[in-house]
Parts: sequence; C-alpha cells; structure tokens
Amino acid sequence: LSVVTLVSCAVFTAFTGASGVTIIALGGLLYPVLLKENYPEKFSLGMLTASGNLGLLFPPSLPIILYGLVSGVSIDQLFLAGIFPGILMIVLLAAYSIYFVRDINVERTRFTFKNALSAMKEAGWEIPLPFIILFGIYGGYITITEAAAVTAFYVFVVEVFIYRDIKFRTELPKVMRESMVLVGGILVILGAALGLANYMVDAEIPMKILEFMKVFIQSKILFLITLNIFLLIVGFMMDIFSAIMVVVPLIIPIAANFGVDPVHLGIIFLANLGIGYSTPPVGMNLFIASFRFNQPIIKLYVAALPFIVILLIALIIITYVPELSLFLLK
Repeated sequence: LSVVTLVSCAVFTAFTGASGVTIIALGGLLYPVLLKENYPEKFSLGMLTASGNLGLLFPPSLPIILYGLVSGVSIDQLFLAGIFPGILMIVLLAAYSIYFVRDINVERTRFTFKNALSAMKEAGWEIPLPFIILFGIYGGYITITEAAAVTAFYVFVVEVFIYRDIKFRTELPKVMRESMVLVGGILVILGAALGLANYMVDAEIPMKILEFMKVFIQSKILFLITLNIFLLIVGFMMDIFSAIMVVVPLIIPIAANFGVDPVHLGIIFLANLGIGYSTPPVGMNLFIASFRFNQPIIKLYVAALPFIVILLIALIIITYVPELSLFLLK
C-alpha cells in the first residue's frame, strides 16, 4: 500500500501541478487506509506530507511548462528530462517504505491480472475522469480553471446519482460545508505564503543572495552546492510559481557561466522547490498537512524528516549525475 500511495501521489501531482492539493485530496483518502492496514501513524503522516511533490517532474506538470516558458528551454525536453529523476525519487522512497515495514504486520497483495481487472471494473466510473480532463485541456475545449468545475460536476453526478454514496438533501450540504472549510484553510496558508514571497521580492532578497554567489563562488561543484541550499530555502519561503517567475531569470546566466546545462538546471530547480515545500520549519506542505490531518506542526516536522533526508539523497544524485536528466535527450 505504501508503494501504491507514492505512485498515486506522484500521478495526481503531475496532473494538478499542486502538491498541497495532493495532500488535501489523496491524503484524506489514504491516511485512514494506511492506519487501517497497520502502518504507523508517524510513518503515514510523513509519507503523505513528503510525497505530495513527487509528480512535479512528470508531464504534464504545470511547473515544468511555466519553467520552460520563463527560461526559454524546450518544454518537451524538460518533460523527457524529468522522467528518470522523478522515478528515482519514487524508487528511493518506495525502498525505504518497504524496508521500514519489513517487521510490521501489513497486508501485502501480489499483482495478478485477475485482481487488476477486478479493480478496474470497480473503478469504472473514476478511470475516465483524468482522460476527459486531459482531452478537454489539451484539445482546447476547456481551460485549467474550467477543468476544476468539470471535475466537480462529474464527481457530483457519479457520487450522488450513480453510486448514491452521498444523499442529495442530507449529506451533500455537509460535504459542501467541509469542502469550504478546507478551501478556506488552504487560502489562508497560500495568502501568508504569497505575502512572504512578495516581501522577499520587494526586499530583493533572492537578487542579493545571487549577487553574493556570483562574487564569491568560483567552482562548478561549489556553485551547485550553494544553488541547492539557496533553492531549498526559496522552496519553503515562496510558492513554486512565484519562485519560477522571480528566480529563474536570475540563475540562468550564472549557471551558464559554470557550464550547467539549462535542461539539467530546470530539473535541479524543480526538484529543489518540490522538496522545499515539505522542509521544516516553514514548508507550506507541512502546514497544509497539519491542517488536513489535524496534527501539531511539530509532529509533522518529525514525521516528514526521514522522507526529506531520502529526497535530499535523490537530489544529490540528480544534481551531480546530469546524465540521469539528459539521457533521453541524446
């Protein structure tokens, strides 16, 4: 189940481009299931908090598209470059998850085509949804904002009139009320994050740090180490879209001076910012997870830390083995 959780979060984030949304949407479903299957509470909280960013490197991730537009790097090349680094993150986290539960009595289900067909049959109404949304967006029939409304309407019809899991008069108003509270909480967190991001831009903090890097850093290795530290800080201080708009134009010419491939730089950039979302003390996903799971923020710090360490190991490999990103481009 832990492997399924990691892959599901990665796929969901790839489609939405928002790791916080993954925690809200999938976390609420997977957290009680993980507990029911005897996964420890701290492990479950940490995995769901840290895995919300896994899909940022997979197509059709919106951050990749925005990075390509701002940097002038080919979006198609970025899509290809992100595949193996994204898989590396999932594999390392999956290996840790399997190792962690080796002595815990959790259910293990072997893959069989019979079970797969049975699961697909049970999810017959859910499976078409992502294809409908992708066809609508990339076919030019709906915008991304309209896709959210289409999704909500589709799920409303399926849940209320087909599955009848939600009673129209008695249970639907409760679902709407709970959804409004969740959205309101997210907006408060995003508002605070955007306010901090705007302050950093007005105070020219990213520019000052990069000026320091230009003056005192002379080697490529030292530049990459400093760049990772800088981007992790940016990741937990700014939302990813603001960071792309503000920071990318500043680091591209500096990275070019040190001979860093622009496509590889994009993968390093997005990997750092994704990890920064879950990095203490002020990573935005920590606060979203604290709100979603109704847990103290300190508890989320401790729970997410082992997963952050593993993601940082993956980041080191991604940074210093550029062939991992550029292999499919040759």
